[in-house]
Amino acid sequence: MQWTPTRAAGLEQFADFLPKAGRRYADARNFDDGTGRSNVSLLSPWLHAGLLNETEICTCVLAQHSPQKSEKFIAEVFWRVYFKGYLEQRPSIWSQFCEDRDAAFARLDVNTGLQKAYCEAIDGRTGIEAFDVWARELVETGYLHNHARMWFASIWIFTLKLDWQLGADFFLRNLIDGDAASNTLSWRWVAGLHTKGKTYLARPDNIATYTVNHPDGPLPAEGLASKAPALEEPHDHPKRPLSLPDVPSDDAFAEPFALLLHDEAASHAPLTLPKVPSLVIGAARPAARSPHEVSDKALSFAEEAVADSLSKAADAFGYKSTVWDNEQSLGDLLSDAGVTRVVTRYLPIGWTRDALWPELSKLEAADNLVTLLPELDRATWPHAKAGFFGVKKQIEGILRELGIG
Repeated sequence: MQWTPTRAAGLEQFADFLPKAGRRYADARNFDDGTGRSNVSLLSPWLHAGLLNETEICTCVLAQHSPQKSEKFIAEVFWRVYFKGYLEQRPSIWSQFCEDRDAAFARLDVNTGLQKAYCEAIDGRTGIEAFDVWARELVETGYLHNHARMWFASIWIFTLKLDWQLGADFFLRNLIDGDAASNTLSWRWVAGLHTKGKTYLARPDNIATYTVNHPDGPLPAEGLASKAPALEEPHDHPKRPLSLPDVPSDDAFAEPFALLLHDEAASHAPLTLPKVPSLVIGAARPAARSPHEVSDKALSFAEEAVADSLSKAADAFGYKSTVWDNEQSLGDLLSDAGVTRVVTRYLPIGWTRDALWPELSKLEAADNLVTLLPELDRATWPHAKAGFFGVKKQIEGILRELGIG
């Protein structure tokens, strides 16, 4: 698996996968074939970084495959959009996760037995062969097959009985495609917190079936829990109304503006700008994923994606570019360039927003922030009220509304 953090590399990967996005994907997608896999798209790192977007993916897939044959793949794309929309309506889930994660790490510091179990899990030394293979693969490659992520989370929670927040943090610190919404809500789903009472139980026979093509497979998984009682939490996360930015008018771009690229919207190419920016700013904040050390693979992909895109945007627009780092004030950086307005893609709930919003909120208060929300998100998020089925039954209508397919 090659993770080159450029839009060109993402498009190349997509072109290679596109012929397989129909029936072949539907039939083979659940198999974990190891690091040489070709049965899934592997596009998530580029999608998370904003080097590609969901609209162009769906458009190309439906141009080559019928809606029936590509239904499974299109649904997987919409899962990403659904999770973001769900978290936007329940932002307390993210803030509570961060608080509970920190408390879980504090418990590790005072409980040597718990700390030993945690270290064995992240080092791949539990003695559960399948789990240990995935733990090592995650650290070594920065990626795991989606089915393996579910098995891993289930074993972590129900067999090893470790705090789910520690496992979700382990994923965020190592997954190149780590996403605040998809990762947090997927772990909660496995634990029975997302869909109340519905859990996911990893079973040895299921693991053996779907790892039969793995180089070390079928992977044995002895000693797994036979039951998965749903976890409970003392906090409710009531749904709040969506507060989405309006579609900006051309007047919003009338005065000189800076385009801000960040590690969830690294490329200018998927954005539609009616005018050329006077300045392009890059702000990568992957270290904000966790208070603990983030892997070199996750860090470098995000940082290099923004750096490469910053250079390409400056070349495309013919204007200068600059980097906004943790030590700088955005206001000072804009003042030096003689610019007051910033345009950026919408910052969803998660660590990137946490890191950048304290400065961006000042611009919003002064009516100097223009936020671009992809139309696919705008059309889908209102339906992400409960389970995925509410979105799934709207997919055909959303695609038709947006002229996709």
